[in-house]
Amino acid sequence: MMPLPRWPSTLAARLALIFLTGLVLAYGLSFASQFYERYQTGRNVMLGNLENDVSTAVALIDRLPADERATWLSLLDRHNYRYRLDEGQPGVPMDMANPHMAAVSIERAIGERFPVRFENIPGPTPHFQGHLTLSDGRPLTVDVTPGPIPVAQWLPVVLLLQLAVLLACTWLAVRMAISPLTRLAQAVDHLDPDASGPVLDEHGPQEVAYAARAVNALQGRISAYLKERMQLLAAISHDLQTPITRMKLRVEQMDASVERERLWSDLNEMQHLVREGVAYARSMDGTSEALCRVDLDAFLDSLVCDYQDSGQAVSLNGSSGLLLETRPHALRRVLSNLIDNALKFGGSARLEVQRDVQGKVLVQVLDEGPGIAEEELQEVFKPFYRVESSRNRSTGGTGLGLAIAQQLSQVLGGRLTLSNRDSGGLCAQLELGANA
Repeated sequence: MMPLPRWPSTLAARLALIFLTGLVLAYGLSFASQFYERYQTGRNVMLGNLENDVSTAVALIDRLPADERATWLSLLDRHNYRYRLDEGQPGVPMDMANPHMAAVSIERAIGERFPVRFENIPGPTPHFQGHLTLSDGRPLTVDVTPGPIPVAQWLPVVLLLQLAVLLACTWLAVRMAISPLTRLAQAVDHLDPDASGPVLDEHGPQEVAYAARAVNALQGRISAYLKERMQLLAAISHDLQTPITRMKLRVEQMDASVERERLWSDLNEMQHLVREGVAYARSMDGTSEALCRVDLDAFLDSLVCDYQDSGQAVSLNGSSGLLLETRPHALRRVLSNLIDNALKFGGSARLEVQRDVQGKVLVQVLDEGPGIAEEELQEVFKPFYRVESSRNRSTGGTGLGLAIAQQLSQVLGGRLTLSNRDSGGLCAQLELGANA
């Protein structure tokens, strides 16, 4: 048993199938009715001509002298029927309860004056003959080879052209109906809390324009909400710095003890968390920094030298030979966070710079640490998310370093990705366009 055809999964295919099926059925019914009416008209005209022609021809042959009749037969023959001055071919008597329509017309034309006997003649080309006797007693046979109703040669061409027009109109209608939905779906799909999405065109049909305005307004409300949330985070983090500073001053006045050291360590962690919170909130508005052109190789060399001067195991390989139009403070913060993570978990960091075939600059920060589980490579970009290995006191951070780096990389027009190295450790890659 053959399986039933599956219903299309896309809305465009479903609409196209429904429209095309309806149009083809409607057109088929219209064409069939017109063709049937044409067939009926053509048949009636042909049978009417047959009656007149046979009646005239038989009357003429009957009045001609017997020796002149043979010379007139070629003039009286037609495409589908001809006349013979003999008894014809042997055949099978025609069932007059269900006679051929041409036989009925011949009977109607000459049957009152010349009784006609019809026989079906078997053979490669089925036909029938009507046998009658003229007034002088001589036989006459009307040999009829029925043919189909003639159809104009241009009719199939017109049919194909009309079907092509139906297909084109269906495709155009489906495209006009689906295109706004596709743009709407793409806009919703690209709706990212960390980046501004594309603004939809608010022109077109009323329903499409209304949906576009609704999506644009939604994006605006989400952006305003995130900005308000970041401002709240920044305000809380900023206000916490003052009481933390007062608490540290009071702890400094305490006598040296284990509890004092623990309290001092906790206050340092709180202060670091507050500063990271302020930094993350400010990273949401990284576009406030002016763009300027910097020598990327010199910029990276200066950054690495700062770490080396402080005794950190940081090295630089490769060069780009490129001047970038970027925001240097944001770029330094991104790379510093990546290098700090590499030093924290791997003990060393190696920067590698290269350009791909498309002209983009790839800055990779490599470490020899334990890496990150594959299912967490995207989760670590979320604010305050920390992998299990970073939850202890010695290596644990705030969970904002990579979130800040990710946010600022989007401000720079770049793309930050993480991947585990085959040899062990983590590779943090910052991809920057040539015009970043």
